[in-house]
Amino acid sequence: MGEVEVTPIGPALQAEVVAATRARLDEAARILDCALPLPPIRFDLRGRCAGMYRVHQGTPEIRFNPYLFARYFRENIDATVPHEVAHYAIDRARGRRRVRPHGREWRALMLALGAEPQVRADFALDGIPIRRLRTHGYRCACRVHELTAIRHGRALRGGSYVCRACGVRLEWIGGE
Repeated sequence: MGEVEVTPIGPALQAEVVAATRARLDEAARILDCALPLPPIRFDLRGRCAGMYRVHQGTPEIRFNPYLFARYFRENIDATVPHEVAHYAIDRARGRRRVRPHGREWRALMLALGAEPQVRADFALDGIPIRRLRTHGYRCACRVHELTAIRHGRALRGGSYVCRACGVRLEWIGGE
């Protein structure tokens, strides 16, 4: 029996997420005493990640995973929304190069927003589309490692990786 694929949230629930994000931004603006305009909010994230704040082509944006919100709506409103708002607010208030992503400023703002400063959520992913990366086998002295296509490409261009367990440089199994 195959697993049932989760249907992503639609426009009505997306509007609720945007409203919750706006409310958290208003709270953060009061706490930090700075202006926090609503950045673009996208519902295009896939895979294991529930939310992401990033600056894309010079524009800050918050991305949410509509599939994880469909399955865990309340949990994401309570945890993921303030998590990403805190990243955006700290970035705007302090500057991106001045603070660590999950550093003390971020943790303090999360607590001030009434949210646990958790870095990762642990959601069951049954029925949620997950992007699978192709991997390539590499060998060291103690075992075989699977490197993603990105790391494999870096290794082919001269980069090298070392096993954390035995300290031996990884060698590609697939060719010379």
